[in-house]
Amino acid sequence: MKYLVILAFVAILGSLGAALFFMMRGGTAKDSERRGRNMARALAFRVGFSILLFICILLAWKLGYIHPTGISAGQ
Repeated sequence: MKYLVILAFVAILGSLGAALFFMMRGGTAKDSERRGRNMARALAFRVGFSILLFICILLAWKLGYIHPTGISAGQ
């Protein structure tokens, strides 16, 4: 499970870095439309990876692989 979470974080950071690359890359006005599409696609992948990570953590909690820690309810 740890490796899945680490892989998801790396994928999230990688897609965020790709979006930054597409945003900062110079070019002509014709290229700006393609850059915008590429940047939007990279950000969409980031959102997808974040949702997948959340679902995996929730599923692991429900199956008992991970346990919450901290202050108990009602204290």
